[in-house]
Amino acid sequence: MADSAADIEAHVGGAKQTAKDLFAGAAGGVAQVLLGQPFDIVKVRLQTSTQYPSALSAARSILANEGATAFYKGTLTPLLGIGACVSIQFGAFHAARRWFEDRNASHGKPLQLGYSQYYAAGAFAGVANSVISGPIEHVRIRLQTQPHGEKRLYSGPLDCVRKLTSPACGGGLFRGLYRGEAVTVLREAQAYGVWFLTFEWLMNSDAARNSIPRADIPTWKVAFYGGLAGEALWLASYPFDVVKSKMQTDGFGAEQRYKSMRDAFGQTWRAEGMRGFWKGLAPTLLRAMPVSAGTFAVVELTMRAIN
Repeated sequence: MADSAADIEAHVGGAKQTAKDLFAGAAGGVAQVLLGQPFDIVKVRLQTSTQYPSALSAARSILANEGATAFYKGTLTPLLGIGACVSIQFGAFHAARRWFEDRNASHGKPLQLGYSQYYAAGAFAGVANSVISGPIEHVRIRLQTQPHGEKRLYSGPLDCVRKLTSPACGGGLFRGLYRGEAVTVLREAQAYGVWFLTFEWLMNSDAARNSIPRADIPTWKVAFYGGLAGEALWLASYPFDVVKSKMQTDGFGAEQRYKSMRDAFGQTWRAEGMRGFWKGLAPTLLRAMPVSAGTFAVVELTMRAIN
């Protein structure tokens, strides 16, 4: 039977809907940065240093020694790039979702994805996103962890990019700016696979449990489920993030400590054991709930408004 006009619209969409999706992603991305950056700098300091016994201690030290503005070190880079990242995440996820729906239809199965397919679509979105998120996060982390005051290594994001791609830092784009990209791809695939899977499972379960269309789920529930998905994202991928941070704050040349992703995992295990892969988790989880809740609420409400 031929698809209805509504089915065609749901599958194909249009330029106007795409533009609104991209705008919603950009707005959600700005909110992510502004809400999450103070938590993120505490997380990175805990991941890459042993001088802080707790997240609260790290936050107090940053405030006392560097001032309140230090919590927004390295903000410009993610603020400019995170909108693109969120747009890619949702754009790639929905493109993969439609591919799975078409594949299911061609095999005579229901259009709705199975949960392994939701995970695969999310993982695809994460891999696509890693092309941009890898260098953006590398620059942000370098700016967040550089010395304060006159000993600063970088005057800003552009200076950081220039120095990371200079011969002194490996002499190129991939050894410098894209350092840690392999573990970034693994983290993004696992993280966004779990992120989208968790959110879709919670939304579909609520709709089925209450016998209502998904569009009728209250906004506060959408935000709550998005927040829970954010917690699941980090619990599923955090060890990869720790290794990524270690590699992206490592020195260059004779000062380089980690030869590869595998070496970084091995050194972390030998020096700190399992605990070393979970340092900084508390502020990350505190950050994840409001940031992820806001992202899904904005995107879901925008999708409802345009349909």
